[in-house]
Amino acid sequence: MKYAVFLVFFFLIMQSVHAQESLSRDISYEYLDKLVATCKTNYPKNKIFDTRISIAEYGIKKAKLSYFDIFSAGYLYSPNSSNGTAGAASFLGGYQLGFFANIGSLLQKPSVIKQAKGELATAEFEKLTNDLNVEAEVKKRYFTYLQKIAVLRLKNEALLDVLSMLASVKHKFEKGEETLENYNEVLMMQSAHSQNIIIAESEVLIAKSSLEELLGQKLENIK
Repeated sequence: MKYAVFLVFFFLIMQSVHAQESLSRDISYEYLDKLVATCKTNYPKNKIFDTRISIAEYGIKKAKLSYFDIFSAGYLYSPNSSNGTAGAASFLGGYQLGFFANIGSLLQKPSVIKQAKGELATAEFEKLTNDLNVEAEVKKRYFTYLQKIAVLRLKNEALLDVLSMLASVKHKFEKGEETLENYNEVLMMQSAHSQNIIIAESEVLIAKSSLEELLGQKLENIK
């Protein structure tokens, strides 16, 4: 029992030494900027907001061009009449051209254009909000990925310490200088560390896959 307590105390010290390694040494903000740019380019949801802006811009152009719809031209044919004065018959008879303006539509156009501009501004704000959310999410998943890698590295270093101790205890056990109980305790510790490494490796892969989901491609393809 005392030996087990000693082992736990020893590895707490080793873990503390390893933990002094800072995560910041793994962070590359230049690479992170590339990841954010890649996400904004490839992630399908981002393209929805670009499409909305294009539609809103087209809506403004359409609203401005619709001013021409207010005006229309037409003609009226009046056959010459033999009744009345000759001057009146000459003036009113035949084809008569005319231009017409829809005053109601004319008054509505400014509000229609204002509405179209408002829709464009809304689409642009939505895209800006999405860009900020995307950037924050990429950073979050990138830092999580690095964190999982750092944890795996610590567990690998701890396993090396366990294997070193196991080799020493095994050698002493074979020489009759160590008990079977202590030897089994180190063996169980080695087994537990090996299982922890498997879990840590899976967490690294999951974090990597989560980040690549946003990027639309493998991390290895982003240099």
